[in-house]
Amino acid sequence: MSAIKESIDISRRPAEVFPYVTDPTHLPEWQESAVSVRPLSDEPLAVGSKAAVTRHVGRRDITMTMQVIDLDPPRSWHLHGIDGPVRADVHGTIEPIDNGEHSRVTLAVDFEGHGIGKMLVPLVVRPQVRKELPRNEQTLKGILEAGSAR
Repeated sequence: MSAIKESIDISRRPAEVFPYVTDPTHLPEWQESAVSVRPLSDEPLAVGSKAAVTRHVGRRDITMTMQVIDLDPPRSWHLHGIDGPVRADVHGTIEPIDNGEHSRVTLAVDFEGHGIGKMLVPLVVRPQVRKELPRNEQTLKGILEAGSAR
C-alpha cells in the first residue's frame, strides 16, 4: 500500500518548525494517538537515536521503538519503527515558502505489520491514521503559530 500523506502550511520559518516537530517528546502534544514518549538516551537527536513511543491504537496501547534513520535540519527527517506489532515508517519534509518566512510541512506515514499487526494495520491503523493525520497537522499548526512551542 502507499503511504498516507498530508501537508499543511505553517506561519513559522523552517528553522523554528524543525526542532519542535522532530523532538519526540512533543508528540503527545500534537498527535492524538501518542500516549507517551520516552527517549532511549540523553544524547541530542541524531541519526540512530531511538525513542519508545506508546500509541493508542483501536482499543489498546501499543509501544514501539522508533529510530531516526535520516535527519537533515531544517528540511527533512525519516523515522522507522524497529519493533512491536505495528512498525511505522515516517518521512517528514519542511519546505520554505513565502521567501522562507513560512513552512510547508509534509508527513508521509506507512506501516509494516508483524504478528497481530498484520491484521491491525489494514483494519485499524491505516483508517485511524487517515482520519487523525489531518487533525494532527492542524494541532501542530495551532501550537507553532500561537508561539507556544517550547
